[in-house]
Amino acid sequence: MIAMAKESRMTDGTALPRYDDLPPAQAGGRSAWEVFGAGDCLGRIGLQTEDTVLAAAGLVRRGAVFSLNAPQNIMTPPLFRRGAIRHTLFGRERAVGYDDAYDNYYPQASSQWDALAHVAYRRNVYYQGATADEIAEQHRNTIEHWARRGIVGRGVLLDVRGALSEAGRAYDPGSSYALSVDDLELARARAGVTFRPGDVILLYTGFLDWYREQPDDVRLRLSDPDRLCAVGIEHTEEMARYIWDTGASGLVSDTAGLEVWPPDRSDEAAPFGFLHRVLIAQLGMAIGELWWLSDLAADCAQDGRYEFFLTSAPLNVPGGTGSPANALAIK
Repeated sequence: MIAMAKESRMTDGTALPRYDDLPPAQAGGRSAWEVFGAGDCLGRIGLQTEDTVLAAAGLVRRGAVFSLNAPQNIMTPPLFRRGAIRHTLFGRERAVGYDDAYDNYYPQASSQWDALAHVAYRRNVYYQGATADEIAEQHRNTIEHWARRGIVGRGVLLDVRGALSEAGRAYDPGSSYALSVDDLELARARAGVTFRPGDVILLYTGFLDWYREQPDDVRLRLSDPDRLCAVGIEHTEEMARYIWDTGASGLVSDTAGLEVWPPDRSDEAAPFGFLHRVLIAQLGMAIGELWWLSDLAADCAQDGRYEFFLTSAPLNVPGGTGSPANALAIK
């Protein structure tokens, strides 16, 4: 049984259905397209309401602020064959001020969000049935829909690394260790939290801490998507069901791809072999990856409070399919 509010409600006051009550999706799994209405481009971010934001603001007690943004060049070389950012500084010759420019900038190379336009459910079928042309030409499901409203609400940290270590099940973050629903529930119970509608759930796995300790040859191997291995959530419908039924608006991790890597992109494993297809394109879930969670996790362990006020301001780039997180946790 998932520890969450008995009933999640949307902005119009109607109840959010459970996963098993959603209609079947054509190529497997369930579809939430009808839940949020035709033409919706927000997905589950729409579960963040004035009431959920106001309640989350009450979690600020100490005024402690934690940046959840890793350096833009933390992944060196960048993962998935993305290019490395180039930073040019102007004005040194005048010595009266500086300007700068970024080139070859990949907004998903460090702590980032995947927009609902990032991954298709199947070829040319994106969230709400949008086509590739509609994304490129009409900006359906692109990042500016989140950027214009912001992402603000209650954040909940699940320290899966700490929970599993205490249970005698320590893992290698650089291995293809699949986190199960039971693993996430163990971390939730350890944190003493109950999920609420509109939450952003943060999974601390220790991947980025591990990565920063690796030598150049390991980092080079990891940059190749065909050789990348990383801890993450399992590729199962049980996991999709769990995530939907939490009522959360977003799911974030400090890992390379949120789900265990590599995925299984074969037709036989579809659609759950690459869980992004279901979470983003059918369920409208906001997914964050490579967030810097180490400092926040340490503070949560110290004060015993695993909930906090969370803000994120995605870049307002019309037509963008991702953005730096620009996220803060405030306790």
